[in-house]
Amino acid sequence: MSLRIINGWKTLAPADRGASVALGNFDGVHRGHQQVIAGAAGAAKATGAPLAVITFDPHPRRLFQPDEPAFRLMTVEQQARALDDMGVDRLYVLNFDFEMANFSDRGFVEHVLHEGLGVSHVAVGFDISFGKGRTGSPEAMAAYGAEFGFTVSVAAAAGEGAEKFSSTGVRAALRDGRPEEATAILGRPFAIEGVVRRGKQLGRTLGFPTANVFMADYVVPRLGVYATRTRLPDGRVYAGVANIGNNPTTGEVETRLEVWLFDFDEDLYGQVIETQLIAFLRPEEKFGSIDEMVVQIRRDEAAARGILGA
Repeated sequence: MSLRIINGWKTLAPADRGASVALGNFDGVHRGHQQVIAGAAGAAKATGAPLAVITFDPHPRRLFQPDEPAFRLMTVEQQARALDDMGVDRLYVLNFDFEMANFSDRGFVEHVLHEGLGVSHVAVGFDISFGKGRTGSPEAMAAYGAEFGFTVSVAAAAGEGAEKFSSTGVRAALRDGRPEEATAILGRPFAIEGVVRRGKQLGRTLGFPTANVFMADYVVPRLGVYATRTRLPDGRVYAGVANIGNNPTTGEVETRLEVWLFDFDEDLYGQVIETQLIAFLRPEEKFGSIDEMVVQIRRDEAAARGILGA
């Protein structure tokens, strides 16, 4: 990966300043976000500046709405890979703490963007708000750019009317069990990445070993069974079928992803895998017996293989 992750905005080396930046949360790096980044990329190409993206960790909603259900669409590592694929040179990860939350819109621009990062250009979305009380707007950013010596571009809404691409739209599609709709907004399937944990190993004894990954901060999609593709650390990709849920038949209660990779039999414990949700097959069920569950899993396998061409 050629992209560099830079944590923070204070006392940066001169070589880490002066970029053309796209500003936002970019959770999902969906097609609307890609339009904002394209604005920064155009300015970077015109001036020879590095292309950078600014994001915040934790997500501001975590500070202001700490009791809200998990909602993240990607980890910082997934975000970095997606941006690297787009040719972004730097990812500035800014800690969203109480200092950051208390900057006025002007204070944020002056101290973080101008003095800290030394930006040459700032690209924003049409609906951006920034600064304490969300008082900053695209128009305010343009005025601050003129004052502090950087150019500004504003990306228009992407998508049609009420169908404009948004992270909220992705979350709604996932919670409703419509992963194809999430894929259309993101430009790639939604994917859950995590470390494979040791489970009860029931699947292995029944002939379909599953890799267990806890959901952590991810938005929880509709509980049930999905056709999936899983990328291993070495880059291999396997079709499969996954259950997202609490496993009512076996009594497990913590929401997690259990994925069975077709035509695969290797030890994945402790490894980081990334599983894409391709299609929703059925809701989670409680079966009367293990035998009933096995019959249904074989049906799920056939359905998933048909969808995935596996």
